[in-house]
Amino acid sequence: MAANSQEYIQHHLQNLQVCSTEHGIEWAHCQDAGFWTLNLDSLLFSIGIGVFFLWLFRRVAVKSTTGVPGKLQCFVEMIVEFVDNSVKESFHGRNALIAPLALTIFVWIWLMNFMDLIAIDWLPSVASAAGVPYFKVVPTTDINITIAMALCVFALVLYYSIKVKGIGGFVKELTLHPFNHWAMIPFNLVLELISLLSKPVSLGLRLFGNMYAGEVIFILIAVMYSAGWVMGTMGGALQLFWAIFHILIITLQAFIFMVLTIVYLSMASEDH
Repeated sequence: MAANSQEYIQHHLQNLQVCSTEHGIEWAHCQDAGFWTLNLDSLLFSIGIGVFFLWLFRRVAVKSTTGVPGKLQCFVEMIVEFVDNSVKESFHGRNALIAPLALTIFVWIWLMNFMDLIAIDWLPSVASAAGVPYFKVVPTTDINITIAMALCVFALVLYYSIKVKGIGGFVKELTLHPFNHWAMIPFNLVLELISLLSKPVSLGLRLFGNMYAGEVIFILIAVMYSAGWVMGTMGGALQLFWAIFHILIITLQAFIFMVLTIVYLSMASEDH
């Protein structure tokens, strides 16, 4: 257990890690271990939540009925219809991948974000009782997860840009836009490369920054419980208010990531 507020905050912001050092494979808290350090808790929850999402939606699809649907089927159908309308409004092409990809991104990110609404000490306390010293349960507060998702979207953007426009068309887009003159090619290239590379960076950092800030606020509110009954009562009210407001944040961040993905892929699929 943390001895003071500073240690408490640092403990809750630390991932359970595994890394390779000169002493062999180490886990718990890897300091200065280099690039190849795995955040086990982020991997566990992101993969586990993804599997749960696939199982749940497949179960609903298998048991769906044309008669009076159950509440879960209605809820899933509402999500699918919402994503489908978003794709139709933002994607100006024909691609069978876009809608399933958008649905996966929206629901998966929302479920990962939702983990932030679980009481900050519940799962870490269970893990601590089992001998696991660190246990972060919100994968989207790990920049490795958000940047990895953004890079996957970026890879699809590059793939469809080359597939639709061809290598020559893609190179022309980078070198002859916005100024269609050979003398402006170096300027165009710098400008377009910055614009292109900023897409995955902004996509990953936006999600990470908002969710990390939200988690920090939950942790700071939890610290208030150790400062007496007056501050504890205020902390309880603040926690309830922030949790209700945070529902909007986690939904909005999942929606923004999905919409930007659709827009980026739509731009990649347009041949000028």
